[in-house]
Amino acid sequence: MSQSASTTGQNKTAAVILSHEQAIQAAQAVADLARFDVVARDRDRIYPLEALALFSRSGLGSISVPRAFGGGGLSYRTLSEVFRIISAVDPSLGQIPQNHFALIQLLLDEGTPAQQHTLFSAVVQGQRLGNGGPEKNTRHTREVTARLVLGPDGLRLTGSKFYSTGALFADIIVTTALNDDGQAVMAFMPRKSAGLEIVDDWSGIGQRTTASGTIHLDAVRVDAALVIPVPASDKPSLRGPVSQLLQAAIDAGIGRGAFDEGCEFIRRHSRPWVDAGVERNADDPHLQADVGRVFIELVAAESLLRRAASTLDSIDPARLDARTAAQASIAVAEAKVLTTEIALKASEKLLEWGGSRATLSEHGLDRHWRNARTHTLHDPLRWKFHAIGNYYLNGQLPVRHAWI
Repeated sequence: MSQSASTTGQNKTAAVILSHEQAIQAAQAVADLARFDVVARDRDRIYPLEALALFSRSGLGSISVPRAFGGGGLSYRTLSEVFRIISAVDPSLGQIPQNHFALIQLLLDEGTPAQQHTLFSAVVQGQRLGNGGPEKNTRHTREVTARLVLGPDGLRLTGSKFYSTGALFADIIVTTALNDDGQAVMAFMPRKSAGLEIVDDWSGIGQRTTASGTIHLDAVRVDAALVIPVPASDKPSLRGPVSQLLQAAIDAGIGRGAFDEGCEFIRRHSRPWVDAGVERNADDPHLQADVGRVFIELVAAESLLRRAASTLDSIDPARLDARTAAQASIAVAEAKVLTTEIALKASEKLLEWGGSRATLSEHGLDRHWRNARTHTLHDPLRWKFHAIGNYYLNGQLPVRHAWI
């Protein structure tokens, strides 16, 4: 891709958003900016750089940073709604900062006061965190082969990562490696570090402009003060539920965007079926009933998303234990089941409702299904059903990691 994605810098400035209403207004402004060329960006894989810059400049990037560190200190309910609004227009744009907020949660859960001060200050100034994701050729997503080695000149990190959504657009890269003791750690390093290369080789059918590709790390220098041990798998944490909440919000946004655009296409561009006996496709009673069924499922998914966010907001971090962490994970899993299903259903139904002309490339409606199908593969729904059923049937608490 020939376009430049270099928007990083050490002297950024950004507003600070201090209310739910301000955050929603800012999210709507980002969505409105992204809307006018979203079809062309998806078709030609053009990065949403202007909208992403507005996202950071407006202060949306620090809404979950505590006020003690200069951030907005806003709720998970607000955070999930911001993601839903933006993703209803462009879920690629919505997904780019998802890891940014997951990493803020990691810092809240595991960072030292000094680490929190340093990194939260950067975020409040408008810098973005990007994830060096799971590795491509390992047995599973949690296996790590990258190494952080202590040498005569300090720590050096070597390895390759994939699924690195947000990294190309970030100021600070965060990735996992094994240290000399074989312990998994998270290392924070400047995006422009020597030996760090980001390649946009993401070729997925959907989420085309997330640049979710490869990071190569060749003996990259790492500041020992910015290394966080990966917590034990049985340690209570909200990192998984928060990460999954944002994934669910993106899917809910895809569902809403597909539904709204599908209804608009019915009204403006589609023809009624020959046996319907109506002048407008929108007056077909069978179509009306189908739209009604999908709308009910959409509202149910959005309601469970809000309930899951409220569950997270109700938890006192100082009193977090295995049971409350499990309650958070299950509430989010329940929402994610429905948001996954409605993203897929609405994005497919809009093509059925619009008829064959809805598949014409000039309309770009296929992007909704491609985005839904790609993003909902982030983690398998069958394991959500398993976790939910095992929890209610046997009282079994779900495992602890970033996908539950």
